[in-house]
Amino acid sequence: MISKYIAKSTVFLVITVAIVCVIYPGMVWVIGQVFFPAQANGSLLRGPDGQVVGSKLIAQPFTKDAYFWPRPSAASYDASASSSSSLAPSNYRLRDRVARALGPIARYRSGPEAGKLVGPDIEAWFQRDQYQGKAGIVAQWAGLHKGLAIAWTTADPTHTGYVDAWAKAHSNLVSDRIRVDPSTSQSQAVDIAVVFFENFSKEHPGEFPSAATTTGPDGKPQTVIEPVKEGLDIQSIFFDMWRQDHPRADLQNVPGDMLTTSASGLDPDITLQNAEYQLDRVASKWAADTNRDPSQVRREIDGILQANARAPFRGLAGEKLVNVLEINLELCRRYGTAAP
Repeated sequence: MISKYIAKSTVFLVITVAIVCVIYPGMVWVIGQVFFPAQANGSLLRGPDGQVVGSKLIAQPFTKDAYFWPRPSAASYDASASSSSSLAPSNYRLRDRVARALGPIARYRSGPEAGKLVGPDIEAWFQRDQYQGKAGIVAQWAGLHKGLAIAWTTADPTHTGYVDAWAKAHSNLVSDRIRVDPSTSQSQAVDIAVVFFENFSKEHPGEFPSAATTTGPDGKPQTVIEPVKEGLDIQSIFFDMWRQDHPRADLQNVPGDMLTTSASGLDPDITLQNAEYQLDRVASKWAADTNRDPSQVRREIDGILQANARAPFRGLAGEKLVNVLEINLELCRRYGTAAP
């Protein structure tokens, strides 16, 4: 009697395994390969050379001026670490991230500077080294935002090494800080971040330590920290302070998806409004690379955007979107490889 039940159970198990593990997955695979081959294989996209460059479902970082940039990503565009930032509106790190994104892209809305980027004005204001009527912008930044100053010292080994070298060369300043605050450790860059920036501000007024690529003794490129007075670091890090010093500056509204991350951090699409906001930068770079009339190149790229923009449910809902990877590949096919 027992053997009879065992035999039935065994047959049932074999049938269930066959259906669940072989027949059903096999049917799904066949249907996918026959009717939806592109989607079933990851919606992969190929470059002009025929090589796979990515999936249209997963965002990639683009930083060259010749390309449209995706939304910010809390996951650093890592498909294995999909996540949102989960920062509350009251979190200062969120304010800082948004301000840094705004600095290089914000434009004036009215007045004689209408349509121009505010970045050059941020640099000129920074070089005067005055904030709220007081000298020492960098020192004030570190004092007001200690967490951000500490984050800079630990951003990568190059930053940490630079601060450590400074500490050895300014041991008297570090010793003074240790006497004031015994919990300070000379061996930890994070403990001396503020005093480092205070001293840097005195020795390099109107400048900020920024990474630069140079050629090392072995002939290979290496990253070093150098004082700079202009560039993206200045425009992004100090946009918030510049804005507080210029509260009446009339700036254009920026599309929300240029500043906000998606829930996954991997959203491959941007709104058409976002793409059009970037259009002048992209068209200007391609015009320079191809030695063509900027206005003509702008019209061509705008036509590409309009042709590739799609709204969800065939236009029945939501805003028009463009796929960043698809649109950048189309630019490469038309104009070639972007110059550095």
